[in-house]
Amino acid sequence: QVQLVESGGDLVQPGESLRLSCAASGMLFRLYTMYWYRQAPGKQRELVATITDGGRTNYHESVKGRFTISRDNAKNTLYLQMNSLKPEDTAVYYCNTIYRGTYYWGQGAQVTISS
Repeated sequence: QVQLVESGGDLVQPGESLRLSCAASGMLFRLYTMYWYRQAPGKQRELVATITDGGRTNYHESVKGRFTISRDNAKNTLYLQMNSLKPEDTAVYYCNTIYRGTYYWGQGAQVTISS
């Protein structure tokens, strides 16, 4: 059974940084593309960042240059380093993977940016 568990969500001020983690189990983590999504109140869930098994990354235009997705295959952990945070980054952040054709989601981590 694949499990994804996010951590690191918090309330921070604009301009500050935060790092989210996603611990994966029940899968050969190193073989799979991993994703970070977010969902703000009243909005649809959107893809924020992607990292392939080979380490290639891709980002939503709104976070390019501020967010960095990475992975530690030895620890089965996915990360999202978020710098220069803005109020519009406020959302619940989810890690995700597609394993044997099934989408798996973590429980979400609340990130709130407010002064």
